[in-house]
Amino acid sequence: MLPVLYQVVIPFLLSAFVVILIMFIAERYGSKTGGILGTLPSTIVVAFVFIAITKGTEFAADAAAVVPAELGINVIFLLIFAVLVHRSPLFAFIATFCIWIFLSSLLVIFQLNNIFLSVCIYLVSVVFTFLILEHKKKINSKGQVTVTYTLKKILTRGILAGIVIAIAVLLSNVNSIISGIFSVFPAILSSTLLICVREHGADFAAGMAKSMAIGISSVAIYATIIHFLYPLYGIALGSIIAYMLSFFLTLMIYFTRGKIK
Repeated sequence: MLPVLYQVVIPFLLSAFVVILIMFIAERYGSKTGGILGTLPSTIVVAFVFIAITKGTEFAADAAAVVPAELGINVIFLLIFAVLVHRSPLFAFIATFCIWIFLSSLLVIFQLNNIFLSVCIYLVSVVFTFLILEHKKKINSKGQVTVTYTLKKILTRGILAGIVIAIAVLLSNVNSIISGIFSVFPAILSSTLLICVREHGADFAAGMAKSMAIGISSVAIYATIIHFLYPLYGIALGSIIAYMLSFFLTLMIYFTRGKIK
């Protein structure tokens, strides 16, 4: 019963709540705010707590080493989506997931487990993506949009996100590298973007993708910190310290968001 709780029930409920919250913030305060605050560590916390409980803190720390590199791939995922969504949302999603599968497979093939190389891959991806979206494509964030909330709309958003995250977490406990990769499977990213493009159009979805590419840094920080702290301080204290620092980074990004178009 306990494995089912951690693998399915908690990830499902948490991810459903997160996507609903992201969309509420974005629709009320704009894609820039929603994209940045919406990328706070959420499902990764549950995933790594579960991995550490079942496999031990050393295994979880090893799994966390690949996460920054995988998040770099997620940033490329967002870049490709933002560039292609105006052509065809369906083509954009197909292309992004094909690229995600290819690049993630390379991490498995080369067994990337060096945290410093992983962080470098992430930083290169973020800088490259920001330069393309901000200066080359000149994709702008969008402001507040008007939306009428219904129970059906809220439940649809939550169930969509909950299903994909529960599947991702369920598949994460294979080995340390695959565990790390699936812990940040772009399920909330893709489900949020799907809702954005269907309800508010390609421009809003592209703006949300750009903000997420920047805000996702807090998750990279979280993974990097638990890689070092889990073996030293255990699950509870390591998670708390990592989350506090990642939250602080998110606040810094949020309060400097005015410099982003």
